[in-house]
Amino acid sequence: MNFMSTQYQGTPEETLALDTYIKMIRAAESVTYQVNRKLSDLNLTLSQFGVLEAIYHLGPMHQNKLADKILKSTGNMTMVIDNLQKRGLVSRDRDANDRRCILVSLTAEGRTLIADYFPTHVSLVVQAFETLSESERKTLGVLLKQVGLANAGQ
Repeated sequence: MNFMSTQYQGTPEETLALDTYIKMIRAAESVTYQVNRKLSDLNLTLSQFGVLEAIYHLGPMHQNKLADKILKSTGNMTMVIDNLQKRGLVSRDRDANDRRCILVSLTAEGRTLIADYFPTHVSLVVQAFETLSESERKTLGVLLKQVGLANAGQ
């Protein structure tokens, strides 16, 4: 019996591709939910957390680079940063080297929030992948990177 996720009756190649895609999306959404379910306790969206985490680990960044880093449009990024700034978690300043660019930095409150929460985030990520062995996690990482790079910029 065939237990594939798709009901599409195409070629074996099409059916396998669709089945793999469905499984990848379902797994990604399930892991994303499990890892990020506690963000609502902090009154943060996934995008807001992504901005805080990126700046926390990489330092102040231009707004457009942040958008690229967390895979959001620059228009969406403006709204995300506006909301973080209203909460006092980030600040915006003109880049001294290029006045056309806006540099986004963590405030003391933003740094404290992300520093306090990040160990919980790491723990949730570890839990999400406990079902896989170390070797399986490495293989999955290689495969996902391969698919991502092959489809980047298309």
